[in-house]
Amino acid sequence: MGEAAPATLAGKCALVTGSTGGLGAAIARRLAREGCNVVLNGFGDDAAIEALRSEIGEKSGVEVLYHPADLARPDDIAAMMTAAAERFGGVDVLVNNAVVRHFARVDDFPVERWDEALAVNLSAAFHTVRLALPHMRARNWGRIVNMSSVYGFQGVEKRVDYVTTKTALLGFTRAVALDTIDQPITCNAVCPGTTNTPAIEGRIAAMAQAKGLSHEDAVRDYLSERQPSRRFIDPDHVAGLIVFLCSPAGADITGAALPVDGGWLAA
Repeated sequence: MGEAAPATLAGKCALVTGSTGGLGAAIARRLAREGCNVVLNGFGDDAAIEALRSEIGEKSGVEVLYHPADLARPDDIAAMMTAAAERFGGVDVLVNNAVVRHFARVDDFPVERWDEALAVNLSAAFHTVRLALPHMRARNWGRIVNMSSVYGFQGVEKRVDYVTTKTALLGFTRAVALDTIDQPITCNAVCPGTTNTPAIEGRIAAMAQAKGLSHEDAVRDYLSERQPSRRFIDPDHVAGLIVFLCSPAGADITGAALPVDGGWLAA
């Protein structure tokens, strides 16, 4: 079947999970600039979330809905998808970005944190996809993006939850791509390297304190172990790739795992 998408995303609905800060917020902002109405999701300070919602709406001239669904709870996910359908007709662009993480060796890893990671990092994507697809099929167009990571391709110590779920998302992406191949609906995984998010900044600050380093030296040491580019990945560049996947030029890209990693996987 032919590509049915217009050259613009104006009027479509984009749901970005884990979008109350960091990379998710950058993705939401960029999709709003492209004309998408946006559903934000995540936790945080109520006033800060409202400020973000208002900012995106006012700067981009789109409608922005916030839903506080706990992605570890399938009933919450269903309520969020229903709210998106009631407000915007359904989800056209789905970005599964929410993530939880815990740092411990596998033999010390708390069982409850493992179960939470499977629910939020992996099962939530299954639930959002299955609930978004009826609308996408009816509209004969849809874009699904699962946020994996460079750690979907390689292991690292004390990250068993993150590595496992980010790797599983790659297989999930391929399966969904083939299940939707009969319509102009694509499913891809985007795999960023290290972005300068608040979570990463916290780890760098802790490294600087532990080693007695300046912030600049801690950043250099942190990136030297990872990205040959020696610079953070710009969240807007990740968001730009997602916009490309949503464009007519992205129509034949499906089931792919696309790194944005400053050469990390090439090294």
